[in-house]
Amino acid sequence: MKRTFSLWLGLAAAVGLLACSMTPMQALAQATNTGKIHGRVINPTGQAQSNGTVSLSTDGGATLKFPFPVNANGEYAGEAPQGTYMVVYRAPDTPVGKMVDSIRGVKVVAGQDLEQNLDMSRADYIEKMSPEEKKQLEELKKINAEALKANSVINNLNADLKAVTADKKDIDSANSTAIQALGGKATKAEIFAKAAEIKAAKYTDVENLMQKDIAVKPDEALLWSNLGFGQGGLKQYDDAITSYKKAIDLETAAKKPRPQVVGLANAGLGEVYARTGKVPEASAAFDAAAKADPSNAGLHLRNEAIIFFQENNGPAQVAAADEAIKIDPTNAILYYIKGQGLVQNATVEPKTNRIVLPAECTAAYQKYLELSPNGPYAAEVAGILQQAAGVKANKK
Repeated sequence: MKRTFSLWLGLAAAVGLLACSMTPMQALAQATNTGKIHGRVINPTGQAQSNGTVSLSTDGGATLKFPFPVNANGEYAGEAPQGTYMVVYRAPDTPVGKMVDSIRGVKVVAGQDLEQNLDMSRADYIEKMSPEEKKQLEELKKINAEALKANSVINNLNADLKAVTADKKDIDSANSTAIQALGGKATKAEIFAKAAEIKAAKYTDVENLMQKDIAVKPDEALLWSNLGFGQGGLKQYDDAITSYKKAIDLETAAKKPRPQVVGLANAGLGEVYARTGKVPEASAAFDAAAKADPSNAGLHLRNEAIIFFQENNGPAQVAAADEAIKIDPTNAILYYIKGQGLVQNATVEPKTNRIVLPAECTAAYQKYLELSPNGPYAAEVAGILQQAAGVKANKK
């Protein structure tokens, strides 16, 4: 946050209370002979003064007329009768009979709009300060410079994080983008290769952006978590594990840890472990994600089940699906994933050559059809049930 410099100077001829602006009758009498005036008020640090008033005086500052408010950008504007004035700036805390700055000999001309700035960073203004005030000013300039630099860094980081969000969306839609780019005659292999090419480019962009940003702000957990995401997508698994752990350590050590950041990093770590066959570690990481970020626990555990399903790890996907179902019992895809994990334990009856499903598998498939009778896997599930020994499909 930028800090402002507060200073006031004595009026050249200050006596009693300052007068207010002109009466309506006076203003009306001179309305046909008025001009406009506008400008900015800059304080000694070189920053806009965000409050106070600019007034006009014809008697050396003893009487102030036409007070124009200064807005948050240091700007003021108004009208006054044609004439030569002293332009006076006063801050809200300026004592009665005092001013902060003034400019003499300012001419307002009827029908014209005059720009008149009050720049208190000018040399002659600074020279009037006491040694202590000059010292304070230099300290404030240093603080403001550091604040501006920090703001610039934050703005750049936010822009990169916005780009990462866009990259993630592009990764999610890579298959449809590949189909659109290749046309309807493309083979599955061609589509897969094109989608992989798109994903690789986006993961690389994420990694490059985050590597650059952590060099600038190595204590930001979200940057490390996104770096782990990019590295994991490029199958740089060891590096991804290191980045995710760094994110978790930083955020959990913060004064006010952000649940979503801790959850995101743990879930990312869990995915890397799952992709590399480290099932206990993956389950522990996803459990930690759900615990740290309870509002998104269902999402984290569902993703765990999906990832183990993608890795064709039947026992792990069943266990993950069961945990996710406890939180979200109406999510049909979880029952499908569970059934697909259990169907691997099916047997074939020698005499009839029919499939014998584990009872829990049958129940999971039937629950899927109950929740999603027209879902994307309904026909497949109904077919499996129809082949099962003595079991009819529950598909409507």
